[in-house]
Amino acid sequence: MAMELNEQLIAELVRKTLKEVMGSANTPVDAAPRGGESKNHLKVEDYPVASKRPELLKTPTGKALEDVNLDNLMSGKVGFEDLRITPEALEYQAQIAEAAGKAQVAMNLRRSAELIKVPDKKLLEIYNALRPRRSTKQELLDIADELESQYNAVVNAKMIREAADVYERRGLLKSA
Repeated sequence: MAMELNEQLIAELVRKTLKEVMGSANTPVDAAPRGGESKNHLKVEDYPVASKRPELLKTPTGKALEDVNLDNLMSGKVGFEDLRITPEALEYQAQIAEAAGKAQVAMNLRRSAELIKVPDKKLLEIYNALRPRRSTKQELLDIADELESQYNAVVNAKMIREAADVYERRGLLKSA
C-alpha cells in the first residue's frame, strides 16, 4: 500500500513537472517558425500553452504532450530528448508575449529559439568570448558569421556584431 502511494506521488510529481517543462517547450527543432510565421497566432488567453493548447505541443522527437508520462518514461518510450524545449514552443510563448504587449520578451524568446540548434559546448564558448577583453573584434565577427551560416541564428549573429562594435568603442576588446 505504501509502495503504491509512493508510486502515485512520484507519478503525479513527474506529470506536473513535465507539464510545466512542456508548457514552455516542444516541437521538432527543424520546425522552428521565424518571427511570427507560425500558422497559430496565439493570444494571452492561450497561456499556459500546455493547459490551454496542448495539441500544439510536440517533443523534439515528435511525440504529443499526452505521450510524456511516467509509464512511457519508465518503459523508455520517452527519453531525455523529449523534455527539451523546442523552437516552436518558444515561438508560441513569443506570440503570447507580443499579445500581452511585451515585445522585448518576445524578441528574447525568439533569440532563444535560434540557439536551440547550437550545441551547449559552443554556447559556452560564445559566452566566454563575449566577456570583456576575451576576444578580438575579428574573433567576435567570426562567431557571428558561424552562428549565421551554420545555425541560421541571424538575430543572434546581428547582436554579436553589435557587441563587437560596442566593445571596440568602449575599449573592451582583447589586444590583437
